[in-house]
Order: sequence, then C-alpha cells, then structure tokens
Amino acid sequence: MNQTSPALVRVGYILLLTAPITGGVTGLIGAAVAHVYAGQALPPLREHLRFQYRTFWIGLFYNLIAGVTTLALIGWLLFAVIFIWWVVRCVRGLISLARDRAPDNLTTWGF
Repeated sequence: MNQTSPALVRVGYILLLTAPITGGVTGLIGAAVAHVYAGQALPPLREHLRFQYRTFWIGLFYNLIAGVTTLALIGWLLFAVIFIWWVVRCVRGLISLARDRAPDNLTTWGF
C-alpha cells in the first residue's frame, strides 16, 4: 500500500532545510525517511524522495571536503557555498513539489 503523501515529502524538505541549524540531525532524519519511503512512492514523489536523500549524501561529502580544506582556509568559503547550494536545492524541490512535478536535474551534483 502506498502511504507516501506530498505532506511527508514536504516535511522531508523542511527537515533538510533545518539541518544546518540542528547540526545535521534533522537532515539525517529526513534522509532516513526518504530512503525508507522512496521504494513504495509513486512518481513524482519517488523522485522527490530520491532528490532528498541524494541532497543529504552529496552535502555530507561536500562538507567533508570543506572540513579537510579548512586548514588551507578555502574550506570556510566552501562551507558558505555548500550552505547556499543546500538551500537552493531544497527550495527548488519544494517549488517542484508544489507544482506536482519531479525535481529538475534529479541526478546532478549541482543545483
């Protein structure tokens, strides 16, 4: 039975958006929920859930790179760019969800 609703997907985006404030805890929860429900969701919600967990994992990878490069002082700039990237991806996902469309560029590592 398909239990995935647009409201659940919207909550996932909100959890991701609040992740920078909570030290990533809500982002981890949002990614876990997206992983659990992605297999049973129907399009376009399946694509949104995939977009959410990809955002989390790619963001984590980018933050690890930024953390390592803070010793060279470029990491602090990278953290700012990653924050903007994170917010833009989540907002674009919410806009696509409101329009009942799948996110654009689902497999991109960019915006």
